Amino acid sequence: MIVAIGYFASLLLAFSLLVTNTIKFRWLSTGGQISFITYGILIGAMPIIIANSVLLCINIYQLIKLYRYEETFHLVPIKTGDMLIGKFLSFYQKDIRNYFPDFAFLSDDHKTCFVVLRDLVVSNIFVATLTADGNAIVEINYTVPNYRDYKVGRFIFDKEKEYLVAQGVKQIVYEKVFNKSHQQFLKAMGFVEQEVNGKACIVKKLL
Repeated sequence: MIVAIGYFASLLLAFSLLVTNTIKFRWLSTGGQISFITYGILIGAMPIIIANSVLLCINIYQLIKLYRYEETFHLVPIKTGDMLIGKFLSFYQKDIRNYFPDFAFLSDDHKTCFVVLRDLVVSNIFVATLTADGNAIVEINYTVPNYRDYKVGRFIFDKEKEYLVAQGVKQIVYEKVFNKSHQQFLKAMGFVEQEVNGKACIVKKLL
């Protein structure tokens, strides 16, 4: 049992090095250090206890800083042919295919198109086709790996709700969802399964 705790602690710390999200990294590291402290106490190893206690204090301090830090978000409209957007889509092309395999930014007619800047870093691209009855059929709503902590989603669907409504959007509609983690994100954002024009879709009403 004691050895298992040591192995578990090692696995947590190893896994923390694989995640790209800073907050997840800090929490996994914290879990690993608590496990190592417990392991050190059980085997009476003071070096393990002291080293991991110091690291635990550093992680707690960094987590407090992360949660207290207020990021700035901006929504910036885009158009087909924007050089920056072309570079963004090219750079993240492989990962985008995991979430939106059919996406190609060929036109911005009858669409709402924007990026979200998070501390002036492009963190998300959103493109949706607008229908006459107020449906925004999502073509892409892609957030880069480092920023998948739901903050961008809350910014788009809550704080910038009025922007979408002003564009004529009554509800956001996904006709297909290809990725399980994206399904979890949509559920957390308040999307529900609903039939739209005879199709089973995932929908979030704005009005």
